[in-house]
Amino acid sequence: MRALLPLTAVTTAALLLVTVTGATPAAAERNPAPDGSPLVRVSHGDPYADCTIGARSPDSVVYPGTEVEPYLSVDPRDPQRVVTVFQQDRWNDGAARGLVASWTTDGHTFHRSTLPFSLCAPGGADFERASDPWVSTGPDGTVYAGGEGVDFTRSTRSALLAATSRDGGRTWQNLTTTHVDEEPFFNDKPSLTADPNREGTAYQVWNRLDNDPPGPGSLDGPGYISLTRDGGRTWSRARPFVDTSGVPNTQTIGHVIVVDRRTGTLYDFFDRITYSDDLSTVTEAHYAVVTSTDAGETWSAPTTVARDTSVPEVDPNDPTKTLRAGSTLPSPAIDPKTGTLYMAYEGSDFSGGAFDSVQLVRSTDGGRTWGAPELISPQGVPAFSPSIAVDERSTVALTYYDLRFLEPGNTTTLPTAYQLATLPHGDARRRSERRISRVFDWLQAPFAGGYFLGDYQGLVADGKGVRAVLTETHSDGPQNRTDVYTARLHTQ
Repeated sequence: MRALLPLTAVTTAALLLVTVTGATPAAAERNPAPDGSPLVRVSHGDPYADCTIGARSPDSVVYPGTEVEPYLSVDPRDPQRVVTVFQQDRWNDGAARGLVASWTTDGHTFHRSTLPFSLCAPGGADFERASDPWVSTGPDGTVYAGGEGVDFTRSTRSALLAATSRDGGRTWQNLTTTHVDEEPFFNDKPSLTADPNREGTAYQVWNRLDNDPPGPGSLDGPGYISLTRDGGRTWSRARPFVDTSGVPNTQTIGHVIVVDRRTGTLYDFFDRITYSDDLSTVTEAHYAVVTSTDAGETWSAPTTVARDTSVPEVDPNDPTKTLRAGSTLPSPAIDPKTGTLYMAYEGSDFSGGAFDSVQLVRSTDGGRTWGAPELISPQGVPAFSPSIAVDERSTVALTYYDLRFLEPGNTTTLPTAYQLATLPHGDARRRSERRISRVFDWLQAPFAGGYFLGDYQGLVADGKGVRAVLTETHSDGPQNRTDVYTARLHTQ
């Protein structure tokens, strides 16, 4: 979930992992992409369809059969071994009934397993809802899944959860609550990164919102970390590693760690947001990075990466229709050959503040200095939810949704498509682009603080290419508004 202030009530979602074994393998249903590389649907059926847990109020609405906010991981030893994770059955007022994984050993035929992060999942953690799925695979093939669990009716708890799989996502073990709080504290937007150099080591990072005592002028939102050194069997006590106490009413969000395989250095990217005294408006926001050279034990002071110039995500033909995508959430990557750092994000620098585009910044000196933003999505077209990866040939790949097919005056549908842009050696002058999804109507998505495809989608390098995971909607499908798809894509 993404909980932005005011924090008068905790309204965020939890991420939970649940395991169902023996699920029927899903046939590789294909959704032909324009370049001839078919998307494969990875979400089949609804393992939580009969779950009645989680209604927060009489106004709570669950969207059955919806799958949103996917992420993915590829086994570094074998690009055909893929695990995707996503929210299942989204609620309108935060989180989902649970989280689901879908795994494959051949890159095409996906099988379902449930993640034990909510009560809707067999053997699941003691939380009513789950959110923010994340997954990462270590150098020994151990798959780490993470997310957030929340309660709204019995209490107002929020927890960070983790589990591991040693059989490629078929089954999940070592369910761990890495941290838990009750209101007025709230834990939000976790991510999880397996260290590519250190077997058994992984890092979970998130922001912990402190609104104690509740009310204006008392917000603090530092970054927190928990790590494992034994393959997810145990996790360290959660502790702050990015401080926000020096500036009143300041929070972080969107922490994501990337690792330089050449040096072992960790880079944690995040957005830092400061609010007015009454918490009603943002007074300053920028993306920043901190580094660790000792496997997460100590961290540097923050370095500014870029200003956060994102503006409200809306249907441009009808701004009363709010969208919910990837604003305030950075997507970082590192070139495995050169160590060049990249960060993609939503910003309005190239539209004069009118709408968000996909922007890219880079650092060639280990994050000490950063270049000016570059425009990646087409000029004059709103674009959302960028994901970035760099393959073994130093080709930078970015995926994103954009609205180039929306015609003036159309206020009944929102034609949307998912694009792939590639930049050989990061050179924007050599940029090429192609559409990898069909054109679909964003307004068919579940409504959860906006028409919701997810606060993020996923993109990872898998050798000499990349693999994407994304959400699409269906028209006239109230019991199956969305599905999740994946594709392996050539970058040259």
